[in-house]
Amino acid sequence: MSHPSPDAGRDAATPVIRLQSVQKSFALPSGEVFDAVQSLSLEIQQGDVFGLIGKSGAGKSTLLRLINLLERPDSGQVLVGGRDLTTLSRRELRDTRQNIGMIFQQFNLLQNATVFDNVAFPLKIHGRHSKAEINARVRECLALVGLAEKIDTYPAQLSGGQKQRVAIARALAPRPQVLLCDEPTSALDSETTRSLLETLRDINQKIGVTIVIVTHELSVVEVLCRNVAILEKGRLVEQFAVEDAPKAERKTALGREIDELVRRRERDAREALAAGALGAAPSLNAKEPAYV
Repeated sequence: MSHPSPDAGRDAATPVIRLQSVQKSFALPSGEVFDAVQSLSLEIQQGDVFGLIGKSGAGKSTLLRLINLLERPDSGQVLVGGRDLTTLSRRELRDTRQNIGMIFQQFNLLQNATVFDNVAFPLKIHGRHSKAEINARVRECLALVGLAEKIDTYPAQLSGGQKQRVAIARALAPRPQVLLCDEPTSALDSETTRSLLETLRDINQKIGVTIVIVTHELSVVEVLCRNVAILEKGRLVEQFAVEDAPKAERKTALGREIDELVRRRERDAREALAAGALGAAPSLNAKEPAYV
């Protein structure tokens, strides 16, 4: 699987997301304070597919939720599309969030609503669209995720992968500049995961939406992402372009594992090409990147 074009919708001059020294702590029942994100700065360019990874408790999901202010930072700036979200009024923030779609691990669909009504929901609540506009946009988004024929279906009649595609279509309905994904494949089997990653890659290529994805699956980063940030204990400890060969050994074990996945894919591609040139079947020992 090839990576999205680096030029898909990208304006290299101005990052679409800029986090400046953001800090977020939580009070624990024991009375102690847990520093989930510690004075972290990060920039993500328009059109990128950016991965956030780290061990459990590293702060990656909290960091993702800071981007749309589902979690408000204790200090620091959160700029999306050039606007500092921490300075906005409640109404301004609500309007700005139309520019930031989000999908979750457990889909969060309305169970008593059809697929159409689930996708239409963010358009209806703002009351700025006619019925004809909503109908056209819902159909457009469902076609984009390959579910046009499920428009009148209810979530209970869908597979896990189909539910997640509906969630993606719903997130895309307001035409956001940014799509935040919090462990979107962790509830899916490996085959469904592959299909969903293809969908996200195609969406990035077709409409240039910036994707930020939190995952614990290194193969998701290797297959989908162009850039990755590795977090440890709420701090950014390493950041690099996934396809770039390192000039020195990566700082983290996770970084080294991603490099190994990239090298394995490249090696398998060379072996398959050589086997095809010789008219032979691909090696039975060739391995695909594992979804762990």
